[in-house]
Amino acid sequence: MARKRKPNDYCTGISLHEVEALARMLRPEIQAFFESEEGQREFAEWKAQRDAGQKAQA
Repeated sequence: MARKRKPNDYCTGISLHEVEALARMLRPEIQAFFESEEGQREFAEWKAQRDAGQKAQA
């Protein structure tokens, strides 16, 4: 008989259905931010910093 595995909560103690509910609530706000002009600018800045860091490590 196969034993059921408990989903990993990464030691947060937060149940999976609570995490999913939070994600459903935040997703539209996150999408709206990244579709905005400010979000696009911040993402471009983050990518430039990440790329500069990767080149420095190489």
